Amino acid sequence: MTPDSDSERTLELLVASHREFLAFVERRVGDRAIAEEIVQDALVRSLDRVGEIRESAVCWFYRVLRNAIIDRARREAVQRKRLDALANEPSTPDEELQQTVCRCVGKLAETLKPEYGDALQRIDVEGMKVKDYAAEAGISSSNAGVRVFRAREALRKQVARACGTCATHGCVDCTCDHGAATSA
Repeated sequence: MTPDSDSERTLELLVASHREFLAFVERRVGDRAIAEEIVQDALVRSLDRVGEIRESAVCWFYRVLRNAIIDRARREAVQRKRLDALANEPSTPDEELQQTVCRCVGKLAETLKPEYGDALQRIDVEGMKVKDYAAEAGISSSNAGVRVFRAREALRKQVARACGTCATHGCVDCTCDHGAATSA
């Protein structure tokens, strides 16, 4: 028996057990799509190691899957924690900061998706808490946190495009065309 034929048989065994692996993961994560993703990722990562297995390939792969499920749960917990922190972040605007912000930002915010513009208006301009905005918009606090994060990122890109180095180094006295247009 050559090592290549052993690896091929092991791989065939793993592929033949795909349904059992998928059912195992789905029971633990509660979502078919996520389970398929975990099993596929684990199979792809394991392809290079198939020749190194010195035990039952199926038992070994169940251990790989358990570790993948735990890793995913940990990543999701960290992400939830960050989003919850963002959702509970006070968003009262600083007077001095409002006075130094480029006048064109308001105009550029109008070029964003409506839900992004609304999120920025309610949270950053009006000072509404993210969790209160979430309730008003009928979405979860985590979703609202993601929305305002993406809105801020989209606005940052718009400001960088419109204002160039002014946006990078601070815009105390806006002289760009957009700022002049909004002040008139």
